[in-house]
Amino acid sequence: MNYTDVLKKLKSLSNSRAVAGMARFGINPDNTYGVSIPNLRRMAKEIGKEHTLAQQLWSSGIHEAKILAGMIDVPEIVTERQMEQWVRGFDSWDVCDQVCMNLFEDSPFAYKKAVAWSKRKEEFIKRAGFVMMARLAVSDKKADDKQFEKFLPVIKRGAVDNRNFVKKAVNWALRQIGKRNLRLNKKAIEIAKEIQKIDSKPAKWIAADALRELTSKAVQKKIKR
Repeated sequence: MNYTDVLKKLKSLSNSRAVAGMARFGINPDNTYGVSIPNLRRMAKEIGKEHTLAQQLWSSGIHEAKILAGMIDVPEIVTERQMEQWVRGFDSWDVCDQVCMNLFEDSPFAYKKAVAWSKRKEEFIKRAGFVMMARLAVSDKKADDKQFEKFLPVIKRGAVDNRNFVKKAVNWALRQIGKRNLRLNKKAIEIAKEIQKIDSKPAKWIAADALRELTSKAVQKKIKR
């Protein structure tokens, strides 16, 4: 399937009502066809890994084409330059999350970019930093606890950002790290209690929500196994 074929396929799957629904959930409706994630995954499976095609799809600027690009690109050959180019093109939380979880988290630069992007001012770039932390906590089974401990002060620093898509990602990162194992659970609870003391509405929400989950019977039972 070449570039032209992919765009034709995406257009054939377009759904105007889905676009309207996406807008209600804070997804940028510009250059959007309303193609569902399951349909994009099926297309990605059919296409396979295609680095050059991924670049073409990203450059199209079409919402679903950008998500599909992240699904078919090859993480081992993605460069820092490409990651910086693409992250600047994040204009919606779903593009941000999908590209991070389908491509960037498997890049050799994942940990480096997680911290670097968390310091940026742009909403979706900053979100990307914390999404990377959350995803790495879930997917990198072999990583040492120390790698995630380094994220905790970064999470504390980011907890005062009152932008919805940022604060939710900060919360997500904290919760996922705290669910990784018993040791990190204790560390995450400690940092959540520190965040709770900050005179900031988003910080208090992040801390309360994280503590509710991390201290719950279900989570405690699971990580103690």
